[in-house]
Amino acid sequence: MKTYLKVIFNSEGTKPSEIIDRLRSLGFSLTRGEHDMVYNWPDSASAEDAIWFADKIQATLQGFKVYFEMETID
Repeated sequence: MKTYLKVIFNSEGTKPSEIIDRLRSLGFSLTRGEHDMVYNWPDSASAEDAIWFADKIQATLQGFKVYFEMETID
């Protein structure tokens, strides 16, 4: 399973490099194309795991004036 993340930065918010560093601390890697970052899940993860991870991403980015869009696929 993979979780893809698209990040929308705000000119009044935190620098993009700091946001990327925070997301890397969660295990995300930069990618090219439609999405900005990807997280590769270990062997088996559930939909509930993806929701838990979305909460963790939101908590990590809270207060930094960025938006994110997440897509998790098998």
